[in-house]
Amino acid sequence: MQPDFTFAQFKTMTPLDAGNIWAYLLDHYADRITVKRRKPALENLERIFNATFKLANDVGFRAMNLRDLCQETGLSMGGLYGYISTKDQLAEMIGDVVRHATREVPLLFDSIIDPLDRLEALIRSSIYISEILQPWFYFVYMDSRVLAPELRHAAKNSELYVQSLFADVIVRLPSRPPGSADLLASHLMATFQDWYVKRWKYRAADVTPDQFAGSAVRMMRGYLAA
Repeated sequence: MQPDFTFAQFKTMTPLDAGNIWAYLLDHYADRITVKRRKPALENLERIFNATFKLANDVGFRAMNLRDLCQETGLSMGGLYGYISTKDQLAEMIGDVVRHATREVPLLFDSIIDPLDRLEALIRSSIYISEILQPWFYFVYMDSRVLAPELRHAAKNSELYVQSLFADVIVRLPSRPPGSADLLASHLMATFQDWYVKRWKYRAADVTPDQFAGSAVRMMRGYLAA
């Protein structure tokens, strides 16, 4: 695939999307989830996490509790315990989804040799996967500060991993502006984080994922290829 792929093209190859994410969680946490009937388990996982994102936005993850989650989902406490028993487990699973996506997606572009083309592919895929999984990325960015220390540490490492991918490509450019590759990579990170953190702003301006990605790529190429 060419590095200037569209959002529609990316959705045909992404490792996680709104349809298969529940199957990923069910299979990945099979030792924790005691509900064995697959169809209701998938449906309830969707209800649980959608309710978590809603409550986290409405009252904050720190303030919400499992009883709130039961009320929002319609599950009993015993039914909820078939999937999770603590809020930390919820946060762990959300962080795991984001880490899995950010580690698997770059593997799709290992065959791209040219550094600028590879950087474009990484930027586009970062924006597009955060669009597909916007509530998950938003939660990790906004609520990781209230998590247990080991979960906060995992969230920070996940962000630093993506930044390191950008930086590793930047240092391979045959000629680039002076300055730290890590700092340049952090600017690219901030650009795509703005997309999923302030999604309301771009929705109000009717900006599509392709338009945002195209603008980010032009800015990157205009500076790094100068």
